[in-house]
Order: sequence, then structure tokens, then C-alpha cells
Amino acid sequence: MAQINSEIAFTYINTNKKLTAVAALGILLGMAIYIFMNSMMAGFGKMSDESIFKVSPQIRIYNDQEISQPIAHDTDKLPILINPKIRNTHNKILNPNQLIALLKNQEKVKIVTPQVTQNVFLSMGMSQLSVKALGIIPDEAEKMFNISQTMVAGKIEDLKHNLNGIVIGSGISEKLSLRVGDNINILSSKSVNKTFKVIGIFQLNNKREDDSKSYINLMAAQQLLKENNSYITDLNVNTIDPYKARDIAPKLSNLLAYKAEDWETANETLMAASKMRKIIITFVSTTILIIAGFGIYNILNMTVSQKINDIAILKAMGFEGKDVVKIFVTQAMVIGFIGVVLGVLVALFMVNILKKVYIGGDIGYFPIQFEPLKFAQGIIFGLAITFLAGYIPAKKAAKVDPVTIFRK
Repeated sequence: MAQINSEIAFTYINTNKKLTAVAALGILLGMAIYIFMNSMMAGFGKMSDESIFKVSPQIRIYNDQEISQPIAHDTDKLPILINPKIRNTHNKILNPNQLIALLKNQEKVKIVTPQVTQNVFLSMGMSQLSVKALGIIPDEAEKMFNISQTMVAGKIEDLKHNLNGIVIGSGISEKLSLRVGDNINILSSKSVNKTFKVIGIFQLNNKREDDSKSYINLMAAQQLLKENNSYITDLNVNTIDPYKARDIAPKLSNLLAYKAEDWETANETLMAASKMRKIIITFVSTTILIIAGFGIYNILNMTVSQKINDIAILKAMGFEGKDVVKIFVTQAMVIGFIGVVLGVLVALFMVNILKKVYIGGDIGYFPIQFEPLKFAQGIIFGLAITFLAGYIPAKKAAKVDPVTIFRK
């Protein structure tokens, strides 16, 4: 019986080749657009996250400023009024070497590097500019931020053995007319005035960062603040999976008794925009696929109306309602399978073509990538919609009363 049901289904497909082609084309376009848009969304998301990782660690550990608290809490007496100002505490991290060793022993931690963050004044002739100077260990910072890919002049490696070297943003270079090899005076908050040599220029294509950030050697940053080599303001941490950083940060905070801020929390606005973009693209692509499913529904519904006499004869010959359902569901699934396969091939072609389109700048090639999970989701979703589109008119056909049809 199963073989007969399949033969009848294929007969209906062959006798309505044009309608079958139109239905398959609808699924093809819906599937291709669904996979393409979701691949594009994945590419944009990856590009956005990588731009964040160029300027900030996945988890930043630092000594957070505290708000002063009331001296006493006694409800039987008059309440003590205080002005809740920030307590004047030192922002350094105590025992950084021990904490770094402790962090490196954590299972999900990949890279840990210390940093000294401070605001300094750069002076070049009569020009002066306030910037942020980050004291880093060049090798470790390179592993974390991949600084070398953003360099437009000089090398970040040269900072390793040069305590008087500085790597500046392209915006600082333009404002102060600085080039590699130029000398510049730096004045710290501790009134230390020192001459540095520009050994590199980076460009993140982020105006705020390019206009205000510079890198110097960790020891040089400590000297500018008149501190010893144990002075650290930040511990930068990268995890094995950056998307688990939000869950790991509270655990590290409890472990070290310092504030641990993950990259998603630090960039909430960007994360909200990314989430909104994902919702829009998913909604639009899913809607297109559902509309394609309606094409199959309409065609099968029309087929049921046209073949109502055939269905009545089949039921009079002993075919049960479930056999009729199988016939039309099989027809729908064959059409859906053809559309899904061709849609996947078209999506692969579109993604492969767009990946080769060069955009320029720090973006490089168009940000789109193959996402096997999205392909699998699209295939499952497409076949599910096809099944439903075929099952609904099939149930209608299964309820046909042959006696009533013959009387007409």
C-alpha cells in the first residue's frame, strides 16, 4: 500500500509540473534567503565582536571605587546623614603576581596580562594633548588584542625592549603631526616629565580610540607614576569561549575580591543593537520562508479540489483516510525537498560569491561566513513548514465522503 501511495503522489506531481515547479521555486527562494541572511548576520556579529576585542579584553579586573557608607545604623536614634561620595582609595591591585598565577590556573581562562592605565599629556612644541597611556607587556598584549594587525607604521614588537618608546593612535599622529622616529614629551599625573620616541602608529578606525589611546612599556608606565614594578591597575583576561565571559566574570570577582567586568556588560549598547539586528533578520527571513510554505499549501489545496473525484474513487476502492494523507504529504515533501536542496545550493553560491567581495579598510572582505548550524536550522525549518503546508490540505482530503461526491 505504501508503494501505491507513493506512485499516486508522483503521478500528481508529474501531471502538474508547472505548479510543482512554482512551489519548489518558492521554497528555493525562501530557503536561499533564510540561509543567506542568517549567514550575513553571523558575519556581521563576528566582525562587531572582533572590533570590540581589538580595544578591550573579554574580562577586565580592576579595583572599583567605593561609595562611603553610614557609620551606624540605629533606628532608635536620629538617622546619621552623610554625603555619599567616592571613597578616596588607591586604584592599584594588590599582589598582582599571585593573582595572575591564580587566574592562569583557572580552567576556562586562556590569557592573563597586567596593565597600567593612566591619563597623560603629550607635548609637541606648543601643542598639547591629553591621552590615555596603557602600560603593557607587548608580547602578551599582542596575543590578546592582535595589535600588529592594526599597525599602519612601525612594529608593536619594538616596544618590548624600548622603555622610552610609544605607539600612538592615528588620530594622535595627525593632531600632533607625529611620525615614526619623532620624539615627544609626556607629562604624567605625578608631574613626571619624560621624552619618548614614537616607534609605531596604529589605526582601529574607531575615532575615539585612535584620538585618545597610546601604548607604552609596562615598566615605563610605572616609572611615570613613580611606582615600583608591582604596581598594576588592571588585569586583562581572555577566556576559551568569549561568549561565556558573562558567566565567568562573577566567579573571578568572588575569587579575587576585585571588580570583574565582562565585555558584553561593558558594551551593553552595542550588544543591544546586535540583538535587535538578529531579531529583525531572523523575523524577516523566517517570514519569507513561511510565505513560501503558503505557496505549497495553496497548490495542494487546489490539487485536492481538482482531484476530489479521484479521492472519492480511491476511498471507495478501500483507501483509508491515512492513505490519502500520506499521498498528499508525500507530494508536499517531494516538492519541499527539491526546493530545500536547490535553495541550499543557491545560498552556498551567494555566500561564496559575497565572501570574495573586497570592501576595504579594516573590514577587508565582506563580513559573511558559512554557518553549518544555520544551514541545518534552515533545512529542518524548511522541511517542517513544507510538511505542515501539505498536512493541512491532506487532512481535508482525508475527510472526503465518497458517497456524497458520487451523488453530486
